[in-house]
Amino acid sequence: MKFSSLFLLLATLSIQSVLAQTILPIDNQKSPEEFGFSSQGFDSLSSFLDKAGSSSMVIISDGQTVYEWGSIDKEHTIHSIRKPLISALYGILIDRGVIDSTATLQSLGIDDIQPSLSTNEKSARVIDLLKSRSGVYHDAAANSRGMIAHRPERNAYQPGERYFYNNWDFNVLGAILEQQTGKSVYALFNEEIAQKIGMEHYEGRFTSIDGEDPESVIPDTDGFYQYENSKSKFPAYHFRLSASDMARFGQLFLNEGRWNGEQIIPKEWIDESTQAYSVTNERYGIGYGMLWYVLMENEQREHRSFYHTGNGVHFLAVYPQSEMVVVHRVDTEKPYTFNQGDFYRMIDLLWASKMD
Repeated sequence: MKFSSLFLLLATLSIQSVLAQTILPIDNQKSPEEFGFSSQGFDSLSSFLDKAGSSSMVIISDGQTVYEWGSIDKEHTIHSIRKPLISALYGILIDRGVIDSTATLQSLGIDDIQPSLSTNEKSARVIDLLKSRSGVYHDAAANSRGMIAHRPERNAYQPGERYFYNNWDFNVLGAILEQQTGKSVYALFNEEIAQKIGMEHYEGRFTSIDGEDPESVIPDTDGFYQYENSKSKFPAYHFRLSASDMARFGQLFLNEGRWNGEQIIPKEWIDESTQAYSVTNERYGIGYGMLWYVLMENEQREHRSFYHTGNGVHFLAVYPQSEMVVVHRVDTEKPYTFNQGDFYRMIDLLWASKMD
C-alpha cells in the first residue's frame, strides 16, 4: 500500500511528539489554556453534555488527558465501535500468519443457514469483508432497519465490487477470528490488547443472549454474543467498554500501534486499515477503510483522520495531525435523550474549545 510522503512525514512527526506511550492523567493544577484549549469552551461543552444526556467524554492531547466529563469508568455497550476492535485483532493475526487476508469463505469452510451461500458469495475474501465489500447479502444478527431496507439482492454484485455496511461481514469476521485461533474474540482482545495497554475495566468476561427474545437484557459483562438463529448462525460480537478504556485504545492507534516500547499492532496495519477504500459521503469527504471511517484529505481538509460511531451517538476519533483522541459515550442500555443533532453539536463545541 502506497501513501503520500506528506502523510508519512506528518505521522512520523506526530508519533515522535507524543509525550508518553501511556496516557498521562489529567493535571488539575494546569488550566486548559496550557494544553491549547479554552476554559470557556470546556465549560460550554460540559454544560451541553449535561443537558443533552451524555454519559461521559474524554479528550487526550499529546498523550495527556486534558478533559474528562461524566462517568468515564462505567462500562456500557459500544455498538458499532466494536468494528475497530476487531480490525486491530486482524492486524495482529494477519501479521503473524494466523489469518490469510486473501483466503476465501470457501477455503475457510464458511457457510450460513438457508438460503446458504452461493459459489459466487463463497469467493469473497477476508479482505473483502474487512472493507465491507463482500458482496454477501445474507440476513444477519443485529442488523439495523437501515441495513435491511438498503440491502441489495443476493448475488447482485461480485465480491469486492461494491461497498455496503453490512453486519453479516462484521459478524463473520468475528467467527473467523475464533475459528482460526480457537479462542473467543473477548479473550483475544483481552490478551492481545487490553492487558498490554493497561485497560482498567475490561477483563474479557462474556456471555450470550437471544437477540430474538424480547425479554433479553444486556448482561453486566465485558462482551456478549447476540444470537438471532432464524437469520444467521453467526452471532454479533458486542463489546462493553468504559470511556477511559476506549480512550486508551484510541491512543494506541495514535501511537501507530506502539505502547511502552512494544509494537502491539503492526504500524503497517494502522496505515492500511485507516485508508479509505470506499467513498461513503463525497460531499463531506468521508470514506470507509477496514472497519474504520476515514475523514479523507480534500480541498477543505489537509490531513486525514479516522473514527467510528456507535448507534449514531457514541464516538471514538483519532486525529493524528492534532495528536488528539476523542471519546464520547451515551448510556444506550437505558432510555436516553441524546440524538444525532446533539452529536453534531457536540463535535462543533469540541473543536470550538481548541485554540489555534
